[in-house]
Parts: sequence; structure tokens; C-alpha cells
Amino acid sequence: MSTPPILRVGPVTPALREAVLRLRVRPEQDAFVSPPSATLADAEQCPGSEPMAILLDDAVVGYYRIERSARTLTGRDGDADALGLRSFQLDAAWQGRGLGDRAMAAVLDDLALRHAGARRLLLTVNCDNAAALALYLRHGFVDDGGLYHGGRSGPQHVLWRPLP
Repeated sequence: MSTPPILRVGPVTPALREAVLRLRVRPEQDAFVSPPSATLADAEQCPGSEPMAILLDDAVVGYYRIERSARTLTGRDGDADALGLRSFQLDAAWQGRGLGDRAMAAVLDDLALRHAGARRLLLTVNCDNAAALALYLRHGFVDDGGLYHGGRSGPQHVLWRPLP
């Protein structure tokens, strides 16, 4: 009997950087999320941003960023006390295997450990991205009823969830 692969998250280290840069989503998702090749350098240089890798055993299968202030996502002053989740994605080769739910659970567990003082996590999701919206709702995110209109592909729902 083989041991199932372990899914975990961790900071993008120099050893993981090249693998993160090779990540790609499916063509129909390009409108919703920028590839790490377009966002990683910014995340690495921004003092309020934490670039993170999603790993299955030792293979990099995804990427996301944590923003210390969700205000950088929405521009709303009331979101300054929340963490922001941005660019959450799984490589196209790893999609459709149930890893999205496992990855989101790992993100939330990691935030509870590394950001124990944080009370809320906020994100935006394109109104046309039904699959991502369903994933976030399954993990306890709530639509606050507002829309963010600064997205490159149209309006986005603003979702939040409490952190333990």
C-alpha cells in the first residue's frame, strides 16, 4: 500500500522559483488569473506580499499570494485589517484531481499558524469564474454583496471569511 501524496503550502524559495514560474492555467482561465511569470517578481519585491507555492510532495503544483492588507485588492479602507488572497491557481496539468479543495484547506491551515492574529481573509473573484466561486463558497467564504470593478476582465465578487 502506497502513501498518498502530501499537499502542503510554503513560501516561494529560490529552490522553488523556477518551478513556480513554469506554472500555467488552462487557456479559458487566462482572463481570470495572471501567471506567476507576470506576478512573482512584484510579489517578491512588495514588502506587504508573500508569494506562496502549493506543493504535492515535492512537486510545485500551484501558486498564490497573501497580502498583509486586503485593501491592496479592493482599495476599500475597511479592508485594511484583513489579509488578502490573490492569484490562487493550480497548474493546468494538476486540475481536475480534487487538489483545489485540498489546497484551499492547506492555505487556511497555514494562515492560522503563520498569521494567528489575523481575523479575516478577503479575496476577489471574477463574476464569470463559476468554478472558483464555488470553491471559495465551499470553504466558508461569504459574498459581501459588493463588486470590485478594477479587475482586468470585468467585475469581481468580493468574498471574505473569518480566520480562526
